[in-house]
Amino acid sequence: MYELLDIIEMKKPHACGTNRWQIIRIGADMKIKCQGCERVVMLTRHDFDRRFKKVLVKAQQEN
Repeated sequence: MYELLDIIEMKKPHACGTNRWQIIRIGADMKIKCQGCERVVMLTRHDFDRRFKKVLVKAQQEN
């Protein structure tokens, strides 16, 4: 579904008007960074899952 460093879209845009976010922490709480203004927002996993819409760009995997 989503992984660390993926670029995602949420259901509602940020106040700056951008709807692209990068996941920078995954755990009980999720930390995401707005790609427009670089603001960092922390959400509970439950709130994140309700607001998550889709993955736009998958993070690069090193194998």
